[in-house]
Amino acid sequence: MTNKLHSAEFVFPGHPDKLSDAIADALVQEAGRREKRALVGVEVAVHRNSVFVTGRIGCESAEEIDIPGLAQNVYRTAGYGGTWIPEPGNIEVRADICLGPLEDGEAEYRSQADDQSICTGYATAIPETNYLPAEHWLANCLGRRLAELRLEESDLQLGPDGKVIVMVSENNEGYLLDGFSCSLQQMAGASDIALHRKVRELLQEELGRLARNLSCLNPQIPERLSVNGAGTFEVGGPEGDNGLSGKKLVVDAYGPRVPIGGGALSGKDFFKVDRAGAIHARRIAKAIVMTGAAAEALVHLAWFPGDASARLISIEGEDGRMLNIGPWQALFDLSLEASGEGWTGVADLLDVARSGHFTNGELSWEKLSFASLAQQAA
Repeated sequence: MTNKLHSAEFVFPGHPDKLSDAIADALVQEAGRREKRALVGVEVAVHRNSVFVTGRIGCESAEEIDIPGLAQNVYRTAGYGGTWIPEPGNIEVRADICLGPLEDGEAEYRSQADDQSICTGYATAIPETNYLPAEHWLANCLGRRLAELRLEESDLQLGPDGKVIVMVSENNEGYLLDGFSCSLQQMAGASDIALHRKVRELLQEELGRLARNLSCLNPQIPERLSVNGAGTFEVGGPEGDNGLSGKKLVVDAYGPRVPIGGGALSGKDFFKVDRAGAIHARRIAKAIVMTGAAAEALVHLAWFPGDASARLISIEGEDGRMLNIGPWQALFDLSLEASGEGWTGVADLLDVARSGHFTNGELSWEKLSFASLAQQAA
């Protein structure tokens, strides 16, 4: 029996990179609210009290967008303010953005690629994980649950920043959490013993719950369990490190098991090839495993500048088996028109930026009609 070891990580909403992603997507969401075909391509960096925003926003009344207010809301909803600095009302937002309406005729050209990109989509035949790699799903579930401790257990004096890494062992019998580490921001002087105890209790509870849904998951707590292994973690967030949108691509996608392509998703509207292509590729991969055409699927799409639809390059099944791309090309509308018109304004992008594009099966782009897919596969 051969054991394979897989790793994955998750970072909290208060992590500086996720603050940056959420601010970028708050701008995408606000521009899309003002005009469905809005053009948004922005990047965000944070450090201490400073927020730097660059790029372009083209939409109706773009000059009226309250960029400082949106950034402050991201900090506030992530948990900053009061005990934990920076205070949202004190952050200094510096923006170098091209703001204004779309140029004449530009709205019609949104359905053509303004850049090139290579995009990867992946799915594996595990419905209980929303067809995601088990380690990626587990890191996300445990990480999101641990992030809630800040509000549930005030005596622990936890802050907004934190991160999780898991090591998952896979064999013919299923999956086992082989190693676990979390770094949770905590006030100096707070009880690290109480925190360690609470983390163990939460792991036991969550692994038991998740194993009831995924029967091949062993609910055993790992012997290798680390809580704040580097010592006291009081200074965190943008006060402890700088952050940049698009730095957590592996967290946003499928974990390091899958080689990913393209660029950052947050900060780009749904007519932009990186974001649209990643979602299109994921939908194809998910359809393949849902219909039983393959036990896992790795899909590659490419965009040339000026393309109206993605070019489906290859589909790789389990053990490197190559699938015929023809039927799947015919099944899906891979156009920017479809992604931009179909997915703009359908989800809370702050939650998507913080929790992931593919972890929530209820998101509009994650929903597929099984009846039509089964008919196509037949």
